[in-house]
Amino acid sequence: MTSKLIFVLVLLISSASYSQTSFAGIKTSPTDSADFFLQKGLLEKNNGRKMEALKNLEKAAKYDAENKAVITELSAVYLDLRKYHNAREMFKKLVSLGDESAANYKQLLQLSFQLKQNDDVLLYAGKLKTAAPEEKVNFYIGKVQYDMENYGEAIKTLGRAANEDTANAEIPYMIAHSYADMLNYKMAVPYFQRAIQLAPTQNYWIYELSMIYYAMNDDRNALKYMLEAGEKGYRRDNDYLENLGIAYLNVGELDKGVEILSEILKRKPSDMNILNMLAEAFYYKKKYDEAIAYWDKILEYDKTSASSLYMIGMAYQKKGGKENTNKGITLCDKAIEMDPALASLKQKKMTMGL
Repeated sequence: MTSKLIFVLVLLISSASYSQTSFAGIKTSPTDSADFFLQKGLLEKNNGRKMEALKNLEKAAKYDAENKAVITELSAVYLDLRKYHNAREMFKKLVSLGDESAANYKQLLQLSFQLKQNDDVLLYAGKLKTAAPEEKVNFYIGKVQYDMENYGEAIKTLGRAANEDTANAEIPYMIAHSYADMLNYKMAVPYFQRAIQLAPTQNYWIYELSMIYYAMNDDRNALKYMLEAGEKGYRRDNDYLENLGIAYLNVGELDKGVEILSEILKRKPSDMNILNMLAEAFYYKKKYDEAIAYWDKILEYDKTSASSLYMIGMAYQKKGGKENTNKGITLCDKAIEMDPALASLKQKKMTMGL
């Protein structure tokens, strides 16, 4: 009985030793593991389970980071899930693995452009053009040059891009802005007009064109495009209304200008700039009582405003009559005491017969 028990124990020990030796001898290679998770990832992808596919493909890449099939699938899934930074790194990895195809360079160009990696945009645009000369890359290069404020090169490259894609409104818009940023407003205008023609709902571009005309002292066109921008949905905030009011005043439409500026004044009752503009508008329209009222408002907020006091004095003189003239002269003299620099303004007005 004892010998039987010993025999059974020996068998169990031998069996266990054999089992341990057997399992220890089975080794899984990194390549096999990468292939396993690759196949599992592809299965999940085919079943529409994108996140599960991603998890498995990332595991596959951990086992074999140089596996081109794994990196190819991983880049596609990252792209599909809008993980653009990750996707770009995978496409770059494919280049290092020898994939210098036009399709790969195009993905890198577009992702670099989207992620504002300007140096890489220029790099991959060149590589794509070499791999596929028919590819249109001037828009990407021109946009980068524009963003880098390299306006000379931007205008040249975007000019070529305009020939490649005549329907892209952003191209003439960027050319227009390049000229405008160089204060070359005359050259900017036709490109703004072309951009707006291609994208007529871009109310901000229309408003910008109105500001260009304003800078060129073309008041009629400034008002025209400002009104068009408003009609097409540009926000009628205080800045817009102020500029619109000024535009009306500049073309001599006092009533409309005053109406709009008065609307702003309800929101910003102590806005000195608006008060002064209204005062000047009435003054130059020879409505001196209204002008005096607005300059008086300024003095209520700032008793040290010598220029306002001086203009009140001028308004009284303009009204005529001995009493008004004397009062006006007294006020002007008082203003000059407050700010001696106004004496030169008085001399100028006397010279001009004002």
